Amino acid sequence: MQRAMRLLETVAAHEYGAPAKQLARETGLALPTTYHLLRTLVHEGYLRRDKGLFFLGDAAERLSSSGARQKRRSTVVDALAHWRDVLGVPVYYAVYREGEIEVMCVSDTPGIPAVEEWADFRETGHAHAIGQCLLSQLDEEARRDHLDRYPVQALTPYTVRDNHSLLRRLERVRRMEPVTERQEYALGAVCAAIPLTLGTTAATMAISLPAHQEHRLLPAARQLQSEIGSLLGSLALSISM
Repeated sequence: MQRAMRLLETVAAHEYGAPAKQLARETGLALPTTYHLLRTLVHEGYLRRDKGLFFLGDAAERLSSSGARQKRRSTVVDALAHWRDVLGVPVYYAVYREGEIEVMCVSDTPGIPAVEEWADFRETGHAHAIGQCLLSQLDEEARRDHLDRYPVQALTPYTVRDNHSLLRRLERVRRMEPVTERQEYALGAVCAAIPLTLGTTAATMAISLPAHQEHRLLPAARQLQSEIGSLLGSLALSISM
């Protein structure tokens, strides 16, 4: 396994390919061993051979792409955990992709737990700040399409009552302002969501607090918003996670 990995790394260093004898010399492997490993790696799709030269194959490219995705996700996870600890609140990251609300990452601890997803976040975007923030970034047609598929339903006594009322509220959301909701999704919880500009994708980071700590909500959201710029690149790339 180690010898095969050494060969793959050596091939990867040669953008225009390399012959077996050169690879054997650079890896310090015996030529028969090199030929055997190269045949195996070609058969498995990790290498390809063209006119006596060896190049990385599709399987190796997929492996590289997967590793890059994992690294991007790790960057986002670490950043959310940092802000969770600094602000003392659960932190959420979500996007609106292909007509659906997708919560990509949630960072919390037993001491500062996230809001329990007791009703599917994708179907209840009208009730939580994450969904309201994402919907506010869409055009009117896309909003109506979403509500045709996921109409407003009362989850608590504080939930917006109908599609028309929600659309009016979304129209009043000011660009780049935090969106807040108070006990509309879950009794005893308040939430604020920050709109993010990630190309053409609607995205948001959000925080939640127990209702009795509501006074902390907007200050914490604005602190998060002021420091978020350094991560925008990783968040944008993470859409492909």
